[in-house]
Amino acid sequence: MQLVAKVLEAHLKQAVAYVRVSTSKQARSGLGLDAQRSAIADFALREGLEIAEWYEEIETGKGSDALDRRPVLSAAMQHAKRSDCPIVVAKLDRLSRDVHFISGLMAQRIPFVVTELGSDTDPFLLHLFAALAEKERALISQRTREALARRKAQGVPLGNRTNLADAQALGRAARAKQVDDYTAKVLPIIRQIEANGIRSDRSIARELERLGVRTPRGATWTGVQVARVRARVEEMAR
Repeated sequence: MQLVAKVLEAHLKQAVAYVRVSTSKQARSGLGLDAQRSAIADFALREGLEIAEWYEEIETGKGSDALDRRPVLSAAMQHAKRSDCPIVVAKLDRLSRDVHFISGLMAQRIPFVVTELGSDTDPFLLHLFAALAEKERALISQRTREALARRKAQGVPLGNRTNLADAQALGRAARAKQVDDYTAKVLPIIRQIEANGIRSDRSIARELERLGVRTPRGATWTGVQVARVRARVEEMAR
């Protein structure tokens, strides 16, 4: 039995794991860390990976999107280079929410594996997901500021219940624009999936699910929803 265990262990590919929280309060409570560790451990078991070392980082304050402010990540990368193995994270935003920082990491030619996206997600798709998330945050923030500025310019007290209908109409327009923006951003991912030989709406929906992509409302994909994206793209092109 010991010999079998040694043989099996020898066939396990090594990896290093990186987990991160953004505040010291989260670190003390364990909020987020346990979930990340669990996701990575489950993924490693499924993929036949042996976690050689766990790297845990707690960053507080601004300027964390620079390697000199992320010494634990730097150490994990050095370990990965020495051992010629990948770095596993639970979610892409545990590396960063900044697309330029993600691009810099990809340029280091160290394999990064995101458990929610799967082991075969290439750097191109990681760039796409990072850009998609960053743009979505920027658009939401911009639309919120613009909507508040318009309401203020109209002399409407914010939070006034008598203007609920106007606020709801504004919300519907913002949601419609959000769908259009998301459609334009998810299209390159769908095109990449199609380029890999996956063409039917149902198959594309399954691939989007496998990659961890969600619909504009955070739901799961179906073939009907993929067809709607195609139809929306055609409408936007007119």
